[in-house]
Amino acid sequence: MAFHIEMSQITLIPFKPIGERRNAEIDPKNRWAHALLKKQETGPGETMNSPLNILVVDDELNIRKALVACLEADGHRVLSTGTAAEAAQTVDRRSFDLAFIDLFLGSDSALDLIPQLLAAAPWMKIVVITAYASVDSAVESMKRGAADYLPKPFTPAQVALVVNKVAEVRTLEQKVAGLQEVAGQNNPVDLNSSSPAMQRAVNLARQVATSDVTVLIRGENGTGKGVLARAIHSWSARAEKPFSIIACPSLSPELLESELFGHVKGAFTGAARDNPGRIAMLEGGTLFLDEIGDLPSRLQAKLLRFLQDRQYERVGDHVTRTADLRVITATNVDLEKAVREGRFREDLLYRINVIQIEIPSLRQRPGDVVEMAERMLVHFTRQHRKAAARFSEDARAALRAYAWPGNVRELRNVVERAAILCQGDVVDVEHLLLSAAPAASAATSRYPAIGDPIPMKKIEELHIRAVLSSTPSIDKASQVLEMDTVTLWRRRQKYGM
Repeated sequence: MAFHIEMSQITLIPFKPIGERRNAEIDPKNRWAHALLKKQETGPGETMNSPLNILVVDDELNIRKALVACLEADGHRVLSTGTAAEAAQTVDRRSFDLAFIDLFLGSDSALDLIPQLLAAAPWMKIVVITAYASVDSAVESMKRGAADYLPKPFTPAQVALVVNKVAEVRTLEQKVAGLQEVAGQNNPVDLNSSSPAMQRAVNLARQVATSDVTVLIRGENGTGKGVLARAIHSWSARAEKPFSIIACPSLSPELLESELFGHVKGAFTGAARDNPGRIAMLEGGTLFLDEIGDLPSRLQAKLLRFLQDRQYERVGDHVTRTADLRVITATNVDLEKAVREGRFREDLLYRINVIQIEIPSLRQRPGDVVEMAERMLVHFTRQHRKAAARFSEDARAALRAYAWPGNVRELRNVVERAAILCQGDVVDVEHLLLSAAPAASAATSRYPAIGDPIPMKKIEELHIRAVLSSTPSIDKASQVLEMDTVTLWRRRQKYGM
């Protein structure tokens, strides 16, 4: 049965902001638009998932405004346009989860627009809406890539049902993407710690997770900076959105720019198709840039602009796009020194260093080593289908005595290897294979011995770091150092703590 709605049955409603629309006078004959707009009076409906970014494309202004109002009443972020060309331009500049597209847009057809929009945003779900519903047009819409088909006139309940279904699918897709990334890492590391320094780092991470502020995580290689970044994302309001990691040194400058910002077809040799880039695909989520100190100079300016204005261009394109995502960075190098040497932009350092979290090395928290090793051993014995095992007292002593230059990452590798090599239910020293590796001593520790040929300020820095890592609060550390809290704060700023 075909659905048909005459334009004479529709009364145009002057567009007003949502606060003013609540008291707008609506022609009672216009029952469809009245039902959609009535959502404002009853308040937001039940939204099953987090709000979506939605695009409405319809050449009838009255229908467009009514649908926008209905969607906004449920808390979604909505933009609308009346032509296919405007829709293509809008999707080129903004990221959307869902688009409602009228089947007939003047002389244009949604059937031609669907593949064009999906080429720019492959993750977007498209719902075709039409007053001329037919089996043929529904089938052809699905063939072109539409996710659903909604005949006019539709009710708020029908709109909510379609939106919630799409929201569920988008949430599952983003969770799967995150799980696939985690599966590749297979990381049993957690953030439990008895170290005051580590507890301070985790507590600060929990505090900043509730905001969208840019965070810089500092620490040696293998301390778990990526684990903490993922935890910040999971504690934030963006937890249901995607999280992704880019290691800055892992790609050439050209590939890194393309991976981060995207490229258009033909932008360079081998660019056979458009690539939306990680920023566009992470809309609403979190991007973790590991080893930010190795970001090429020419990309630093582009990243700075994005952090300031949320605007960027794909490689080989002049269209300015916007995106909403949080950026967390990490480094194991002295960025202040890199700034002095001209290898890192000072303004970019200020922008990424709004909140700084320092993760102490594993040798700064020796009390955590055995507990972490035991949790890892349980994980790896299950993973490799080995008998339940425990560490012998000699193995425990060896774990505590070792310097762990590779930090938590090295501990993870040692425990996994021991779980595989152990044939019984007790992991002993010989299973750890630590004999060829450095033991904890003045020669291998990051802390120098008295009389070593190093500057006095380096001794001061290392001593302050050690005291901070072993005391429960800044006040207690200032007492131990016999230094007032203001002076200690200045020293921490000086040494980037």
